[in-house]
Parts: sequence; structure tokens; C-alpha cells
Amino acid sequence: MKRLGIHFRLLLAAFTLITITTLALGYMGTKITRQFVQERFEKRISFLVRYLALNSELGILLDDRSMLERPATNLLSETDVVGVTILDELGQNLVHVSKEGPREFSIMETSVFLRESMEESRAFEWNVDTELGQKAIGTVRIAYSTQGLDEMLKTMRDRFIWLSIGFAALAGIIFFFLSRSLVSPVTHLAGAAREVAGGDLDLRVDPGNLPETRELALAFNAMLDSLEKNRRALQEADEEMMRQSTLAEMGKFSLMVAHEVKNPLSIIKSSLDVLKGDLKSDNTMVFYMEDEIRRLNRLIEDFLVFARPARPVLRQADVNDLLREIVVRFDLQQTETDVSMETQIPDTPCLTRVDPDLLTRAISNVLRNAAEANGESGKIMVKAACDKDFWTAEILDEGEGIPREILHRIFEPFFTTRSKGTGLGLAYASQVIRYQGGAISAENRKEGGARFLVEIPMAGRPTESTGQK
Repeated sequence: MKRLGIHFRLLLAAFTLITITTLALGYMGTKITRQFVQERFEKRISFLVRYLALNSELGILLDDRSMLERPATNLLSETDVVGVTILDELGQNLVHVSKEGPREFSIMETSVFLRESMEESRAFEWNVDTELGQKAIGTVRIAYSTQGLDEMLKTMRDRFIWLSIGFAALAGIIFFFLSRSLVSPVTHLAGAAREVAGGDLDLRVDPGNLPETRELALAFNAMLDSLEKNRRALQEADEEMMRQSTLAEMGKFSLMVAHEVKNPLSIIKSSLDVLKGDLKSDNTMVFYMEDEIRRLNRLIEDFLVFARPARPVLRQADVNDLLREIVVRFDLQQTETDVSMETQIPDTPCLTRVDPDLLTRAISNVLRNAAEANGESGKIMVKAACDKDFWTAEILDEGEGIPREILHRIFEPFFTTRSKGTGLGLAYASQVIRYQGGAISAENRKEGGARFLVEIPMAGRPTESTGQK
């Protein structure tokens, strides 16, 4: 019993209750019906006895046996009558007729009375009942069988039992589907809880139509939403702690790099410059050595800048004008590629509090990433907009775009898909913009390429007029 679920417990309880109730009603109904039918049957036999007594009065007075045989024989046509006997006043047998029937039978008899006046009865000295004014002149007996009645009652009882069982089964089937509809939401919730325990935290259950299970389902979904929210908050906190721990270790390591690598690298560069002056012609190996020294020096500088970021010094600046200067300066540096620059920056000043130096370096890193994505040619589009809440800058390239599986990781430190990349450019840009209260995001364009969006909160409200360049 302990292993049975709610559905089967309800079904078993309902079926038992319905069966007991139906059988009890059937028993009582059968008993009442039997009593009623038996009373009517006995009244019928009693009526036949009285009828025979009235019709035998004259035959007994005249001692005419043939007259008595007719009503006696007629009664034998009744199904339940198996024998008729008529006796005279002295108990002598005047008529006795019978037919084959059950061996077990009952007998009902009554006296045959002659109704006369009291004076006439006393004159002839008849045996008169002085209270009723009647004289007994004989007796009639009817032997009858209750087999037909018993068979009828047995058939009625069997049909009533089968009917009761049928109704109980029908009620059980109806209650089966009804209880299943009541228990199904609970079973569904239990299954959902098992799936959630298995790790599917995105699962949500259908509230359904029943008020009670609907409230339970809504509470279950709210619990899952709360768990998911807390899980994400915990995950973000863990990631932030790991990032801060990594930055702290990088800060310690940067001191060693500055002392152990950067200084020897400067000595190597100076020595190479002296050696290059002694050579009579350009040497390809010396050129490669210079290029690699510059690349190592840039990598170390990027590492040091990211590991020990400067605290932003915010001041009022026209970010639209600052963005134009960044684009012009970056375009002048792109001498080895055919990448073109196109801008849509409003002429109207947009004043807000930023650190111009840090923001310049951050946006330059994003522009450099766009130029590398374009390759040897293509176009970089730079747009800006200003409203009462944010200054936004869009940088769009025509490269191959960012693979969807790594789109969420491009701002992580040291994450890069390029063989010569450090993975610190976009991470530094994200760090600087976040320190200034802003945000940076990336997505793929439908036309091809990537779109980077920089948002800086406004410290003042811009003017309404805009322009393009």
C-alpha cells in the first residue's frame, strides 16, 4: 500500500466505496422487493382460497361433487397451484384434484361459511358464530409452490447484482480518467523535478487549468527562475573573481617581465642599431631581427598596460570630435593596406566626461581589430550618435565575421584566433570602457562582417542638430 501512488489510491478507495455502496443498495433493494413480491403473492393465493370458498358453498350444501370439481379444476390452471382439496363440515374429502409439480409446497386453507340470519340458524340448531353470524359448512385447501416466485426473485437478484457491478465498473472507469486528470499535473511536476535534478535548468512546466496544480506549477517555475538567476549571479561572481585573481597575478608577473625581459630587449635593440650602422648594405636577417624585436616590445607593452591599467581621469570632452581625431590618426597609420575609412559622425559637439587618452587607445584597438578582419582591402565604417542617455559609436568591418561559438569570448584576456595576436586588444578596450561607466558589445552583420558598439553614458544633454562627414 505504501508503494501505491495517489492515482491508484484514489482509484482503489473510490472503487471500493462505490462497490460497497452499490452492493448494499442492491441487497436492500432485493430484500425490499422480495418482501413486497412475497406479500403480493400470498395475498393472491389468499384471494384464490376465498374465491374457491365462495364458489364451493352451494356445492357443499347440495353435496354435488361435480359442481365442486369445476372451480377446483379451474384453479389448477394457475401456475403456482399444485393441488385443490374441498372438505365437508365433518372433514371428509369431497373433491381433491392435483397436478405434477415441485415436491415442496405450502398449503393455505379457509372455512366455507353459510351466511344466515341469527333466528334461522338457531331454529335449525346450526353451529353459528354468534359474533360473526356465520356457520362453517366445510373447508377448502390450496396447495401452492413458491418455486416460480423463488426463481423470479433469484433472477431479479442476479440481474441486480450484475447491474450493480456494471455501474460500479462504469463509475470506476469514469473515476479512473477523472483521477488521472487530477494526478497527471502532479506526476508531470515530479518528472520535471527529476529532469531539473539531472541538470536541465531551462525546463519550465505548463501551469495547466486546475487552480491548485496551476499555483503549484507557477511556484515551481518561479523557484526555477530564482535558481537560474542565482546560478548566473554566482557564475558571474566566480568569473569576476577569477578575472581579478588573474589580473593580480599578471600585475606581479608584469614587474618581472619589465625587469627581466624589457631591459635586455632594449639592450639587444641598441646593439642591433650599432651593428646595422657598421653594415655596408641592407641585410635581410637584420630586418627580420628588428621586426621581431618591435613585435616583442609591443607585446610586452600591451601586457604591462593591461596588467596595470591606469586609473581613468575623467574630464569634459567632445567625444564626437575625439572620435574624428582617432579615425584620422588611425587612417594615416594604415599605409601598408588598401583598407578605406568612412565616417558618419555628427558635427554637433557631444560633451560628456571621459578619459580621452584611455578612450583613444581603446577605440584604436577596436579599429585595429576591424582592419585586421578586413585583410588587405575593404572598408571600415565608423558611426556616432548622441542622445540624452548615451553616446554611441559603431565600428563596422567587411571581414568574415565572428564565429558564433566564440562570439561571447572575444573580450576575454588572451583569447585570439590569430597566430600573431596577443588577445589583449579587445580585452583592454572592454576594460577601459567599463572603467568609464560604459559598455562594449559585438555582433555579426547580415551583410557580412562584424559590428562593434561602444556606449558611454552622458553627463550632459546634447544639442539637436546633427551632421555627417
